Amino acid sequence: MDWDDLRIFLGVARSESLSGAGRRLAMDASTVGRRIARLEAAVGAVLFVKTPQGYRLTAEGERLLPAAEAAELAAVAAAEAVGREAGITGQLRIGAPDGCANYLLPQVARDLCAAHPGLEVQIVALPRVVNLTRREADMAIAVSPPETGRLVVQRLSDYRLHLAAHEDYLARHGEVRRDDLRRHRVIGYIPDMIFDRELDYLSETGVETAAISSNSVSVQMQAIRAGAGIGIVHDFAIPFAPGVRRVLANQISLKRSFWLVRHADDRNSRRLTLLSEAVAALLRAEVQRLESLAAADAAA
Repeated sequence: MDWDDLRIFLGVARSESLSGAGRRLAMDASTVGRRIARLEAAVGAVLFVKTPQGYRLTAEGERLLPAAEAAELAAVAAAEAVGREAGITGQLRIGAPDGCANYLLPQVARDLCAAHPGLEVQIVALPRVVNLTRREADMAIAVSPPETGRLVVQRLSDYRLHLAAHEDYLARHGEVRRDDLRRHRVIGYIPDMIFDRELDYLSETGVETAAISSNSVSVQMQAIRAGAGIGIVHDFAIPFAPGVRRVLANQISLKRSFWLVRHADDRNSRRLTLLSEAVAALLRAEVQRLESLAAADAAA
C-alpha cells in the first residue's frame, strides 16, 4: 500500500464522490475509481459504498481512515523538512464567506504569492460554513467562532458595516431618515439562506424584509451600486464601489469579527502555522487600509 493510493482514498472520503476527488487531485473520475478498486484489492476489503448521497465509508474504510490521515501528516512533515530553506511551496486552500473572499483575500493572496513564489493559493468562496473535517480547505475564515468540532480558532480582526446607497439613488429619493427607512427599497440577505446569525443585519435596522435579496454579499453590493436601493455593506467593500456612500452612519453602525479556523490535527504543521500567521497579519492590515479609505471618502 503506497501513499499515493491513500491520498486518493482520502480525497474520496472527504468529497464523498469520485468526481469531487478528481477535481481536487487533478485526475479524471474514472482514474480515481480504478485506483480505489486497486486499493480495495490490496487490502482485501470494500472501503466505500455508493449511496444516493455519494460515496460513504464502510466499517473497513472507517478503520483505514486514521492510518491514512497519519500518513498524510507524515508526508506533509517530510515535504516541510525538504522545502524549509526554499520558502513555503505547494497549495494553500482558504475557505471564506464571499464578502471576505471577494474584497479581502485577493490582496492577501497577492502578497502571499509575492513572498513565496512557489505557493499556489486557492480561494473557496462559499455561502455557508466551510467544512474542515471533510478537508474542503486547509483553513477557513468565519464570521463567528465554531462551537463544535476538533478545531483551532483564532480571532483575526473586527470590521464595520453601515447602510449605504449609490449617489444616483440618493439623488432620486432624497434624504434618508431612520424613521422613514421602510419607504426605501432595501437590499439584503434571503432570510432562509442566512447561514450564520452574525449575518442577520437587517434585524438591527428595524426593517423586516428586503425588496431585493441574495445569498451573496457581492450580488447585494452590485444591486446597491446599480442604484437599486439601500443595504448594509462592509466598510472594506466601499472602496471597490465608486459612487456608493454610507448613510445614517452616526445612527446605524454594526461591528462584526473574522475568525481563522484550522483543523486541530494541523496544529503541529510548521508550514500551516507560518501561513496562518501570514494570512492573519495580511488580512488585518487590509481591513484597516480599506476601512480607512472608506472613512476618508465619507469625510470628503
